[in-house]
Amino acid sequence: MASLASYGIAKLRSGKVRDLYAWRDELWIVASDRLSAFDVILPTPIPDKGKLLTRLSRHWFDLLEPLAPNHVLSYDLPEGIALPEFAGRLVRARKCEVIPVECIARGYLSGSGWKEYQASGTVGGYPMPAGLQESSRLPQTLFTPSTKADVGAGHDENVTEAQARAIIGDARYEQLRDLTLKIYDWAAAHARARGIILADTKFEFGLTPEGEVILIDEILTPDSSRFWPADHYRPGGPQPSFDKQFVRDYLETLAWNKQAPGPELPPEIVAKTVAKYREALEKLGA
Repeated sequence: MASLASYGIAKLRSGKVRDLYAWRDELWIVASDRLSAFDVILPTPIPDKGKLLTRLSRHWFDLLEPLAPNHVLSYDLPEGIALPEFAGRLVRARKCEVIPVECIARGYLSGSGWKEYQASGTVGGYPMPAGLQESSRLPQTLFTPSTKADVGAGHDENVTEAQARAIIGDARYEQLRDLTLKIYDWAAAHARARGIILADTKFEFGLTPEGEVILIDEILTPDSSRFWPADHYRPGGPQPSFDKQFVRDYLETLAWNKQAPGPELPPEIVAKTVAKYREALEKLGA
């Protein structure tokens, strides 16, 4: 088998899930079968997860193109390059400057938002009405950005509106907030029509050399979103899910301090996780 170097491909780094490569003036993003939870890469791979994630991101990138341009150039290897291990996992992308905040949209009260609400009655620093339950629909969709941790450097950190504005500036903050909420509202309606509640999700954006803001990384996958089956939705506790919350819930039952190294996942958890990813893919029509 030919080496990456023989094709002029240079590996840049490995992220929590994706491996990044450079080829000519392109960035290549290859989705692995790794799974991270609580910002720790778990030692047990999820078979074909990378292919499923790439397929679902492709589905959403295509649907959302009228709302937001993205970094995708192609999903296929260039002619003359034979790397079967990349098949179904590759996104050839435009290079860009990554905007250093993750853009989170929350439509329901879950995860870190629920923990914050229990402690202070706020979500993302925004005061919320009293009496909300876990998994309640929020009075309005919230934009709650976070900073992105480097691999091995700790957890992503939620930041206040003021902190995010200080990082990226007022104009960019407002642009990303409005774009994030617009994309979330469209995607949530699309998913709901197919029996899935999009409880929350995160987007990442980049700047092209021409100054255009584009969607990058993955979008609206089980790794970046909470998907709940609408026909089982009952506020007042955790919801059954199509995403890696299933793995998080299992890990919460263990005596694990959420620091690396992560615990191995038993075969039944792996099998159920794959089944959930596939079910979400099928319901969403990807």
